[in-house]
Amino acid sequence: MPPYELILAVALVGALTFYLLFGGADFGAGIWTLFAMGPRGQPQRALIDQAIGPIWEANHVWLIIAVVILFTAFPPAFAVISIRLHIPLTLMLIGIVLRGTAFAIRTHDITSRPNGFTGAPPIWHRIFAWSSVITPTMLGIVLGAIASGRAAGPTDTIRETFVDPWLAPFPFSVGLLATALVAYLAAVYLIVESRDPSLSRLFRHRAILSGVLVIMLAAIALFLVRDGAPEIYRGLAKTAVGRATIIATALVHLAALWALITQRDLLARFLAGTGAVAILWGWALSQYPYLVEPSVTIYDAAPQGTLDILLESLLLGSVVLFPFLFYLYNLFKGNVISHPAQFKS
Repeated sequence: MPPYELILAVALVGALTFYLLFGGADFGAGIWTLFAMGPRGQPQRALIDQAIGPIWEANHVWLIIAVVILFTAFPPAFAVISIRLHIPLTLMLIGIVLRGTAFAIRTHDITSRPNGFTGAPPIWHRIFAWSSVITPTMLGIVLGAIASGRAAGPTDTIRETFVDPWLAPFPFSVGLLATALVAYLAAVYLIVESRDPSLSRLFRHRAILSGVLVIMLAAIALFLVRDGAPEIYRGLAKTAVGRATIIATALVHLAALWALITQRDLLARFLAGTGAVAILWGWALSQYPYLVEPSVTIYDAAPQGTLDILLESLLLGSVVLFPFLFYLYNLFKGNVISHPAQFKS
């Protein structure tokens, strides 16, 4: 049986994977609100609200699980990340709170919905949109800083302790990549969600453009990784597994673009999600066994008794969590999957 530290590290990346696929797409939908302007702005906002409205709060459960695993199983890594990267983490939390607040007000204020669509004051749309941009950007910056090894740098000054770990080109490139990736996922998902052919065409074009942007930003991140995150560079470029991962990820993204162009919507949805997961797991595998480069590994964990209790709790919790989440998604999204929007332009 694998060591408990490894099992919990896999569970940690698994929770981040679900958060990227579900919560990330919610943030991406919020980003597209920035472009919901003019005569077609209100139908776009209504589609976005309809798509994420029933389930957006449930998707945060994956982030909570990831934080609990990191805090309980790997306290040395949690201490380094929460102290050295507390500025981007705080901005990310502010974004989560503002986004949730704005979304609740703009979609549940009955007096502002005379026609069943969102008609809340524009300020709430702007807060919802910009907080949807800030949150994945900050999360990407945090992941980039963890991978770069800068979080284990000098601590002689306030700048070295709290700013230098994340204020660098590579963490920012990962932040921009994360933002483009969630926008891309959301656009692909919204094609299937829409029953209006004009909206489906609009989000298909956006999905293709954002998919190309993801590939370009991934190439920029790979260019910067050599100096920005040397250990990750060695894992990706100097090993056969790493090179195979890069090639496979690129092929999946190209296949997703082909599926989008040829209007194979469900296949595009599957390939876009697979490509996003490949990027996340490629990062995790190239960083193994480090949680924080280059000083804290997954084996710098809590005592065995704590790991036993945490693993048992996760197993028992999954018995409750997965069936109810399946019921929730099937209740609100089952019709979308079984009757996807298909059209020919």
